[in-house]
Amino acid sequence: MKIKTSEIVISAVGPKQYPEDLLPEIAMVGRSNVGKSSTINTLLNRRKLARVSQNPGKTRTINFYIINKEFYLVDLPGYGYAKVSKTERASWGKIMETYLSTRTNLQEVVLLVDIRHEPTEDDKLMYDWIKHYGYGTIVVATKSDKISRSQQQKQFKIIREALQMNPEDKIVAISSLKKEGIDKLWGAIEDLFTARHLPITMEEAPK
Repeated sequence: MKIKTSEIVISAVGPKQYPEDLLPEIAMVGRSNVGKSSTINTLLNRRKLARVSQNPGKTRTINFYIINKEFYLVDLPGYGYAKVSKTERASWGKIMETYLSTRTNLQEVVLLVDIRHEPTEDDKLMYDWIKHYGYGTIVVATKSDKISRSQQQKQFKIIREALQMNPEDKIVAISSLKKEGIDKLWGAIEDLFTARHLPITMEEAPK
């Protein structure tokens, strides 16, 4: 995927603030410390477009980034931060459920997990939630530079079993530090666009 333009359009807390142009959306979600902002910045070849929160677990907005003026990459709030109160968790859950259950132009929700560890109970609950709404065919395993390639295959098996993924669902290992796995993830997203006959321009990024 050749990224020509990318910019944040709005940070929304409810449907009234969502973009109204009905362009296709790919959403990304994961634990507060999984490296979601870094992954988004690496995907878009930007350094600080997605900002890392100074207060983990406190971000309660859905951030819409428009890509090439053709589709949105949507950054969902991080979860699983231990210091978040029950009230804040309930607020987060309502924001997420509203988006997942009402957004008709949402095409996929990508779950990010840390490749070094077995998915947490929060990860499993999130994945079950995603699957309930008909998404979850792509899982991103972040921080792949932290382990060897042989270990990656072992971790893929652990992740698949923990999340009870379907055999045809994809796991893509990503390293924001080394910029590895980016083409594979864009390839998986492009396959989805093609399968659903969405009018997205898919030029190859320069090597």
